[in-house]
Amino acid sequence: LPWDGCCRRGTGRTQIRNMSEQSQTFIAKSTVKAADLEHRRKINFNIGRYNAVVPKGKQQFADVHLARERAKNLKWRAIETLDQQLEEFELNFTKRGGKVIWAENSEQAIEEVLKICKEKNCKTLVKSKSMVTEEIHLNKALEANGIESVETDLGEYIQQLDGEPPYHIVTPAMHKSKEDVARLFNKKLGTPINYTPEQLTLKAREVLREKYVQAEVGVTGANFIISDIGAVAVTENEGNARLSCSFPKTHIAIVGIEKMIPSLTDLGLFWPLLATYGTGQKITVYNTLIAGPRQENEADGPDEMYVILLDNGRTNILQNPKQRESLYCIRCGACLNACPIYKNIGGHAYGTTYSGPIGSVITPHLQGLEEFKHLSYASSLCGNCTEVCSVKINLHELLLENRSEAVESGLVPFSEKMAWKLWRIASLKRGLMNLGNGNIKNKVVNGMFKGWKERRSDLQFSQKTFNQLWKERYKN
Repeated sequence: LPWDGCCRRGTGRTQIRNMSEQSQTFIAKSTVKAADLEHRRKINFNIGRYNAVVPKGKQQFADVHLARERAKNLKWRAIETLDQQLEEFELNFTKRGGKVIWAENSEQAIEEVLKICKEKNCKTLVKSKSMVTEEIHLNKALEANGIESVETDLGEYIQQLDGEPPYHIVTPAMHKSKEDVARLFNKKLGTPINYTPEQLTLKAREVLREKYVQAEVGVTGANFIISDIGAVAVTENEGNARLSCSFPKTHIAIVGIEKMIPSLTDLGLFWPLLATYGTGQKITVYNTLIAGPRQENEADGPDEMYVILLDNGRTNILQNPKQRESLYCIRCGACLNACPIYKNIGGHAYGTTYSGPIGSVITPHLQGLEEFKHLSYASSLCGNCTEVCSVKINLHELLLENRSEAVESGLVPFSEKMAWKLWRIASLKRGLMNLGNGNIKNKVVNGMFKGWKERRSDLQFSQKTFNQLWKERYKN
C-alpha cells in the first residue's frame, strides 16, 4: 500500500512510542483488508456500478465544472459568514415554533437528547439520515439509558443488525453482498436463507413500520441547513427520514454547523450535485424541507421540533485558514469511491466516522492530530479525490497540509526527521547521489530501512546513475 512515513512500523523505541494506538489499529486492520480479495471484489463491484451511472447524471449540467465552481463559491460564502448565517437560521426557525440548541461537543449534544427523551418518557426512538449521530455515538448513549434506538435507513439497519458502524458515508453496507444480507436476516430475523433482495427489503419494511408507530421521538440529520428560511433539508431515496420526522410527536435534527447554505434558491444547485456525485442520479427520490413543528393549518408533522447545532471540533477547522476549505464538503462520498486506498482497505479500517480522503482530512482536527495524524499519510496523493469532488475541495493538498502540521507540531519521531534531513542533503548534491552502484544502493535501502519497505516491494535502483546514462546518450 502506498502510504508514507508515519504509518510504517519503526524498529526503534522512539518510533514505536510515537505511533498512536489508533495508528497501530489502522495498520493492523488495513493489512488484513488489503489481503482480503473477496472484500475487494465486493467493493470494486459496487463502486463499478457507481462509476457506470455518474457520467449519466452529469449530463444534466450544461457545464458541470462551472456548477461545481459555483457550489464551492456558495459554500465559501456560507463558511466565511458562518456566525451570521447560524444566527439568521435560529431567528427564522424559532419564528415557526422550532427550538435551537447549541452543542459545543458530543457530550452536550447527547445530554440534550437524553433530556428531551426523559421529558417525553421515550422508550423507543427512530433514526434516519444522520452520520453525525454516529460521530457522537448516540445509539450507545441511548441504549445505556434504556432507550431503544432503531436505524430506519435500510443500509444503516443492516449495519445495526450486524453490530457494525456504517462502512461508507452514503452506502453504509457497501461491503456486503446480497448473500451476506440474506444470511444476516436469517440469523437475526428468521427469514429463509434464500430470500431475494426484494423479499429482504419487504421484511425490513414490515419490522420498521411498527417502530415508527411505537416511537415517541424521531431523530434525523440534515444534508443542508438554510439560513434565509430557517429550515433543514433532507435528501433520501427511501422515505424513512420523512417518516422519522413526522410520525413521532417529537423530532430532533442533529446537524453539524458546516452544513449551512445561505438561501433556499441554492438547493437548485446543491440537490442535483449531491444526487449525481452521491449515487449517479439526476435527483434523489425524496427531497424534504422541514421548517419547524406542525403548524395550525397542517395535518402532518411533530408537535415539537428541535435542531441541535453541533460544533464538536468544527471550529478548530474554521479557525485554520488552510483547512477551512474542508468544511465545504456536502458528504456526497465521491472521494471515497475514487480513492485507491479506500478501495483496498475499506471504510472500517480507518476507525473513524468519516473515512476516505475527506475523513483523513477532517478527523485529525475533529479528534486530535496526535491520535489521527496517520490518516493523512494513508494516501497515494494521486489527486483523484480532488478531481471528483463535487465542490472542488483540494483534498490532496489538505492531506499534505495535515502532514506538515504534524511535523511542525513535533508529532513525528526524531529518527524520521533525521532520515528526511539526510535524504534532502543527498538529493540536492549530485556527488552524493552518484555514490555507489545500483547493487550497493539496493542492499543499503532494502537491508537497513526495514520500516520503509515493510509494506512495499524491494526498491531496485538502476545500475547506472543518471549522469552516466546522460553522458552515454549525448556523447558529444
